[in-house]
Amino acid sequence: MNLHEYQGKALFARHGVPVLKGFPCTTAAEAEQAATQLGSPVVVVKSQIHAGGRGKGTVYADAQRSSVVMEGGVKLAKSPAEAGTLAGKLLGNWLATKQTGDDAKQVGTVYIEDGCDIAKELYCSVLLDRSVSKPMIVVSAEGGMDIEEVAESNPEAIHSLHIDPGYGLQAHQARSLAFAIGLSGKEVGAFAKAAGALVQAFLAEDCEMVEVNPLVVTADAQVVALDAKVSIDDNALYRHPETAAMRDPNEEDPAELEAKEHGMAFVKLDGNIGCLVNGAGLAMATMDAIATYGAEQGAFPANFLDVGGGANAQQVTHAFKLILKDPSVEAILVNIFGGIMKCDVIAEGVLTAVREVGLDRPLVVRLEGTNVEAGKRLIAESDLTVIAADDLKDGCIKAAKAAVAWREERA
Repeated sequence: MNLHEYQGKALFARHGVPVLKGFPCTTAAEAEQAATQLGSPVVVVKSQIHAGGRGKGTVYADAQRSSVVMEGGVKLAKSPAEAGTLAGKLLGNWLATKQTGDDAKQVGTVYIEDGCDIAKELYCSVLLDRSVSKPMIVVSAEGGMDIEEVAESNPEAIHSLHIDPGYGLQAHQARSLAFAIGLSGKEVGAFAKAAGALVQAFLAEDCEMVEVNPLVVTADAQVVALDAKVSIDDNALYRHPETAAMRDPNEEDPAELEAKEHGMAFVKLDGNIGCLVNGAGLAMATMDAIATYGAEQGAFPANFLDVGGGANAQQVTHAFKLILKDPSVEAILVNIFGGIMKCDVIAEGVLTAVREVGLDRPLVVRLEGTNVEAGKRLIAESDLTVIAADDLKDGCIKAAKAAVAWREERA
């Protein structure tokens, strides 16, 4: 689960990460009032969307990006009235950045924050390095909006080290990072304190990633998190109800939210073969197999969909509904290995779903495991057009060919 900047900073503050004072606002009037309350000669008006690169983004009047409102989703305001005006240009409009791809995200909240006398812009993130199963802190002296370009053109400017989760970031580790990025004097201690608090927040809140870009050094040698990008492990949210309450459904894919409500994992992809699989590992293998055996026919997975090891007929029906909502799907491949889940139960679910939802695209089913013969018999004896597959390779090839045939019929 991703957090907005203002939510991430509230989380940071709980763990002692230095942040500036600010207020989230949903109207221009609230923004003007917040700027007045801050009382700073300069405040920053920040659009709140789940994407980076907001400062260099473009604000549009509609999701189709047909009309530009202004450049930049992060703006300086030198008066409360200007803060209100800028907020009015952001709220309700659509912001496109490098990280939103071809889409744009609607701005529903702006964050009005104190200005800051910046001496240096740094970069700092904490993430999980799965190759060694440890958290890793990454820092650079070249923070700011062009950090991606720095990573490409000047990788030696990026410094990292692994962290023992039982001990957190040790003081000597933090100081070595501070020296590596050119800090000195009081800056070193301030950086060590902020970096240690960031690592503590990462560990305590079960984060997948925290990123601060920029982490700034002020003119008086203080270190402050000027941004906050936070991603929480969904599987740990039950331990953090106060954080779970921060979820913004407007920032999430409706299909993924619907899948979660029914105990399934769903991720939309760019292909044309809808996948319905039980088990995350088998789902990944199925997507790889489709790309391997179906590429010549232009077949690629349209989604990751794991209905879970103990799915029932109702969940399978919901899974079909999710897949069929995607107009890019030209064929569906059901790949089930019956372990905890029995093949005959899945077969019943497939047939029930097809009858209830109505199937206008080819359906290929591969079953293996517990009660597989009973499952195959149910499908064979039904009055529905279902293409049976002997194994996964056979299923991928048949799904790819069926998609081509379906597409040609409508050409």
